[in-house]
Amino acid sequence: MTIVRLGYVAMSMELQNASPSKTMTFAQFQKIGNREAAIRKLERIALSNIQNTHRLLKHNAASDIHFYRLSSRLIPLANHEELADWDYIAPIQKKLRELGSFAAKHKMRIDFHPDHFVLINSKKKEVLKTTIETLSLHYQLLKEMSVDTTHRCVIHVGGNYKETEKSLERFVTNWMVVPKHLQTMIMLENDDTSFTVEDTLYLCEKLGIPLVFDYHHHLANHKQLHWEKEWDRIIQTWQYSPLPVKMHISSPKSEKEFRHHADLVDIDMFLTFLKEIKGSVPQIDCMIEAKRKDEALFQLMNNIKTSEDIDIVDGSTFYLK
Repeated sequence: MTIVRLGYVAMSMELQNASPSKTMTFAQFQKIGNREAAIRKLERIALSNIQNTHRLLKHNAASDIHFYRLSSRLIPLANHEELADWDYIAPIQKKLRELGSFAAKHKMRIDFHPDHFVLINSKKKEVLKTTIETLSLHYQLLKEMSVDTTHRCVIHVGGNYKETEKSLERFVTNWMVVPKHLQTMIMLENDDTSFTVEDTLYLCEKLGIPLVFDYHHHLANHKQLHWEKEWDRIIQTWQYSPLPVKMHISSPKSEKEFRHHADLVDIDMFLTFLKEIKGSVPQIDCMIEAKRKDEALFQLMNNIKTSEDIDIVDGSTFYLK
């Protein structure tokens, strides 16, 4: 049997006024005029984001959801070069500890997925420098929450630059510059245009990084279902991880807009995947990347309840018999 747990990304469709991603641009920061007043406003926004994240975790606990992706925009302008002297952790440290404590109490798997500008294989030294700074921010947030940082941050391989092989080797070269404590935090995901499962596996196997298989991305990149032959290799990349295998699940918006995420998850598409991997792993955590967030999770669970060979455990978990 295989246990399947569903999770969702950052926002809830059910909770009102609970955004964990409120922000401020540097232009808005400058318009305030008084630097100290502007910094205090930044800190209030960060506190609001953390408090709303806590509300979301409470919502998850009440709904039996054990898997959740934190917003990477919890602290606006945290790494901005003009705010290098700002101690952004101090005003939110207590709330971060409370957040981590709540997640631990309810045994929730929480992690991050930084934005696309995190590029380890960049040709530009300044982009690599910013990438390491961004990863360091995520690492510090996890540490303040007392979360084991191992395999808690999903990223893409990066830019292809119309030279796949050289771009992969540049990732390997730049990886040596990434501090070890950040390396152990990272998982790699196959994408929908540049780097296939095979490309990503090359890096994961060479560097000892778990691969987060994105089923929708694979279909968009290949437009075929022949991923099964790589599944055992994908599983093996998780052999030294303290966490269960993780994947991403979403559905195409339409045939014309195949790469765009739909509002909900196509139950038939998901079950097709599950039938292939049943019994191959004791547990798999599936992060839903649908536009309707937790609503998509609840709808998928309602649809799954009618499927054969499935035993429901709770609001987001089931067994494949």
